Amino acid sequence: MKCAPFEYVRAGSVEEVVKVLGEAGGDGKILAGGQSLVPVLALRMARPSVLVDVNRIPGLSAIRPVDGAIEVGALVRHSRLVEQQHHPLLAEAATWIGHTAIRTRGTTGGSIAHADPSAELPVVAAGTAAQITVAGPAGQRTVPAEELFVSALMTSLEDDEMIVRVRFPQPTRWGFAEFSRRHGDFALVTAVVAEIDGAVRVTLGGVGAVPVRATEAERVLAGGGSAADAARAASAEIEPTADLHGTVPFRRAIAAEMVRRALATAGID
Repeated sequence: MKCAPFEYVRAGSVEEVVKVLGEAGGDGKILAGGQSLVPVLALRMARPSVLVDVNRIPGLSAIRPVDGAIEVGALVRHSRLVEQQHHPLLAEAATWIGHTAIRTRGTTGGSIAHADPSAELPVVAAGTAAQITVAGPAGQRTVPAEELFVSALMTSLEDDEMIVRVRFPQPTRWGFAEFSRRHGDFALVTAVVAEIDGAVRVTLGGVGAVPVRATEAERVLAGGGSAADAARAASAEIEPTADLHGTVPFRRAIAAEMVRRALATAGID
């Protein structure tokens, strides 16, 4: 199939994007890497009246260290996340995103805004307590990652807002583990372990409509429990759903193993 007709706007600034989206009245979409949007348009699962191309907006492709974190512009491609050395957890997670062509085109802001519960970057964002800077008609505001993700493929962004950058805190210790049928496939379960400000955070992807903090597992670790105990606690507290890829017990078992591996990578026994 082919896309339904739409008006194409090549924006030159963030302000222009916000203006065009506002005039579209909720019927506009942002085009960056297009790795999620274009297939949806081709299948006519979405029929926006306006498509706003943001690829030529200056200032959205920078990566810079800031106060124990890195700020990643919305247009930073996944391949650059793999190459950067400021944030090893982010680099490791980005290697698991799709295949070379997808990593070359896909963008950080696009992945966060798409809010796929199986995607790597939303889990890392939630797992590291990332802060997302959003531009809208009233200017810019900052949204914690855990407040941005509302449900599968849904965020708290307004129709006339866009992500301009994401600040990922740098964990003192970290671990990442993912299970998929083949490398590059959608993750069935992802586990992110990040020590932020002395506290270990355990976050899972693919087991709910949004990235899920395994708070019971965190309490086990804070109380001096072992990684094995924490992995079992994480498996018990999640509420995954069965689908074509696996039953609930299967996903619980995989979640426990991914948490164990991520904790091992972080040096937590």
